[in-house]
Formats: sequence, structure tokens, C-alpha cells
Amino acid sequence: MKRFRTYIVTGLLVWLPLGITAFLVKFMVDFVDRSLLLLPLDYRPDTLLNMHIPGLGIVLTLMVLLITGVLAANFFGRKLVNIWESILQRIPLVRSVYSAAKSFAEVVLTDNTESFKEVLLIEYPRKGLYSLCFQTSTSLGEVQARTGEEVICVFVPTTPNPTSGVMIIVPKKDVIVLDMQVEEAVKMVVSLGVVVPDWNGRV
Repeated sequence: MKRFRTYIVTGLLVWLPLGITAFLVKFMVDFVDRSLLLLPLDYRPDTLLNMHIPGLGIVLTLMVLLITGVLAANFFGRKLVNIWESILQRIPLVRSVYSAAKSFAEVVLTDNTESFKEVLLIEYPRKGLYSLCFQTSTSLGEVQARTGEEVICVFVPTTPNPTSGVMIIVPKKDVIVLDMQVEEAVKMVVSLGVVVPDWNGRV
């Protein structure tokens, strides 16, 4: 029975990651394919080809993003974006949501900031317990001045969903800078600490 259980567990270790990966890929493809609904019915690939081809929504989405990026990168495109943003800034509720979403996207998707570039270790939720976190900001203005010491802002992700978490302001002297990459830290968080990146350094 012990050997039988070992074989079953080994089989699960082979098929379970494949099944989860296939499910997530299918979910993402189906989700993006819904962008095809933006096209008129007569011009949708399903109508023109008389058959459904999974993944065409990804092509359409990439084309829209590419065209938008090309237009927004030139002078007239930037002017249009500025006008559009000035309109959104006049709508009370939309203004708050849009500004926060834009700031977050700029931090995560661009390389011109130091945010989410370093993996840190802090004692949280109490002294003696450690949590992985990501540096988000070092220039804290009034917060910096009011605390009377050098502090940084960090994001502590929850597991297994690293997109949610808590923002904490901690003294820089209490932060341990790790060598692991952001991608490695995310894998560790998502895997509940099972996937630990290799490290050959010395303390």
C-alpha cells in the first residue's frame, strides 16, 4: 500500500501542475478572446471563417495595444492622452480610481523607478517573525520628516495571491536587503514557501 500511494502521489505531481497550467492558459485565452465581441458581428473571425479559432483575441488585443502605443508615443498622441486625462480628472469618483491605477501601472510596468526592484525582509507582523516584501518608495515627504528617521515604504504581499497585501512604512535600518530577484520572490509567495530560490552567498 505504501508503494501504491507513492505511485499515486508521483502521478499527481506530474499531472496536477500540467492540469493547472492548461486550465489557467485556457482561462486567459478565453478571457482575452472576449475582446472579439468589440468587433461588429459580420467582421468577427467566427463569422468570416465559419469556425472558432481560440487565441485570435490575443492577436487583436496585441494589435490594439501596439497601435495605441505607437499613437500615444508621438506628439499628437500625447496631446490626445493629456486631453483625455484632463477630462477624467474632472470626474470625482473616476478621478481617484484612474489616478491610483495609473500610478500603480507606471510603477510596475516602467523601469524609470526603483519600485518593485528590490526584495526585502522585515520583522512582521511582530518582532521575531519575518515577511518578504518589496520596496515601493524611498521618498516619503511629510512621513519622512514626521518620523525623524530614514524610512522606506514596502509592500508585503499575501499568499498565495501576491497582488493583494499591506503597505508598511518601516525604518530603513530595520530592513534586510535580499539577493533574490523579484520573480523568485513572487514564486516563493505563490507556492506558500515551497519553491525557495537557490542561494550560494554568505551572510
